Amino acid sequence: MIRVAIIGCGIIGASIAFELSQFPELKVTVFDKQPPAQGSTGAALGVLMGVISHKTKGRNWQLRETSLQRYETLIPTLEAVTGRKIPFNKQGILMLCSEGEDLIKWEKLIAIRESQGWQLELWDVERVRELCPHLYLNDRIIAAIYSPQDRQVDPTALTLALIDAAERNGAIFEFGVPVEAAEIAASLEFDRLIVAAGLGSAAVTASLNQLVDIRPVLGQALHLRSANPLGNPDFSPVITCDDVHIVPLGNQEFWVGATVEFSENGGEIQANADMLAQVMARASLLCPALAEAEIIRKWSGLRPRPEGRPAPIIETLSGNDRVLIASGHYRNGVLLAPATARSIREMILQ
Repeated sequence: MIRVAIIGCGIIGASIAFELSQFPELKVTVFDKQPPAQGSTGAALGVLMGVISHKTKGRNWQLRETSLQRYETLIPTLEAVTGRKIPFNKQGILMLCSEGEDLIKWEKLIAIRESQGWQLELWDVERVRELCPHLYLNDRIIAAIYSPQDRQVDPTALTLALIDAAERNGAIFEFGVPVEAAEIAASLEFDRLIVAAGLGSAAVTASLNQLVDIRPVLGQALHLRSANPLGNPDFSPVITCDDVHIVPLGNQEFWVGATVEFSENGGEIQANADMLAQVMARASLLCPALAEAEIIRKWSGLRPRPEGRPAPIIETLSGNDRVLIASGHYRNGVLLAPATARSIREMILQ
């Protein structure tokens, strides 16, 4: 039996735990210094921008495609096994294009996706108005891209379901354990150590004399409730424009976000209220009724971004083949979690 320790229980750590727990030859233990689905997972909108991304080849596209395919079976499997409801929006993503957008580039992507077996559609403004009457399309909006096979999932509900299902398969979860203590215990007691601690991964790898440089990028978002129904009840995709997302949750509720805030001097990042207000203002321009919506809560989280290299980091730690890194997913942790879990499983069982 191979003893595996996982440090970190956000969406990445929980996905890896569930994936590995399905193999009887692996004994899985997960450590985290806080409750599950905190940090970047707890602040994510769960928008799965795979088909609509401009990644068309290589590792970045393969990870996206693998995850999108896996989600179609993963969500119903988890719901059946655990009895939990996981909010999963299968109505796609609608991206509004402003003037200056290169539509020829999108037409080329549509052709590539068709050759890969995926769908993308270029819509004119009139079709958007017909299907999304709650949106205000000013003269700057020239078209839209509809991606019917992209998704949105509730990251916290998904993480808790993954933990529940992994526990049913025999995985052990230890919360309230500091990362440093878990690292020391794992290095002595386990055959494989998987570092999936987001920003905490840098400290763990540094203690192993191999610093993996991962730095924070703060994101803020809003949870809103509208007094009245908005739009078309039969068509409620995620709406995105200029990197602002409006995520329908049902019951006249929405998530709106998210900011992208960097540290100016390499130190801590303080949430900028003005930036969140700008995101809200831009969302209200797209959907004027949101300006009157009640703000249920505001939240923020730090997203782990690798320094000087592409995200994410999925590899063996240099000089120590017992330690695997699965971290630094930046803004795509929820999207890439299933593919990351599969990659780690293949690395352990190769």
